[in-house]
Amino acid sequence: MLPENATDVRQRILDAALGLMAEHGFMEVTQPKIAKAAGLRQSHLTYYFPTRSELLKALALHSIETLLGSLMAGATAGKLTPELFAQFAGEALADKRRARVMLGLIVSSEEDREIKQFLRDFIVRVRATMTNVARLLGREPEQINIVALHMLFVGATILNVARDDANAKRECAEIARIAIETFLPAGEPTPAQQRHRRRK
Repeated sequence: MLPENATDVRQRILDAALGLMAEHGFMEVTQPKIAKAAGLRQSHLTYYFPTRSELLKALALHSIETLLGSLMAGATAGKLTPELFAQFAGEALADKRRARVMLGLIVSSEEDREIKQFLRDFIVRVRATMTNVARLLGREPEQINIVALHMLFVGATILNVARDDANAKRECAEIARIAIETFLPAGEPTPAQQRHRRRK
């Protein structure tokens, strides 16, 4: 049997941590519990993630890259519509794991300037990707619209964690639809869309 490579081990650790967050919340994300859930010795886990903060940052990046990566792939392939984007966003907002990771980082950032800067950079990255997705949908949003969309999404997902019931999940789906309709309104086709239509 071949030994696991570093990417596989990191993936096991991140999956185990997200699983613990989903089931038990932020307080369960301790190195001993994650190591046990991942089937690793704690020393093996700390080799990849020496501190809890490093693990939380990796979880945030892993979570958003997975989410936005699939959105970008669908949009690039021409398979993403505003309606599918709203449905996808509503499901993502109802996923408590992402909100718990971000809340953990926010709490940690009060005592750690490195995490504070990580969060600032992370927000810029998320908004840039949201802008790219909007453009692939044929929208050319103003930056303030992306900011408003992002802030509504963050608020919805945090309230979903706070309430943790079926009504909150329904509201996530509804706010995603309304927010996209409001802040990414349909407009004139982009030059790329016009060229594509002329070729048909």
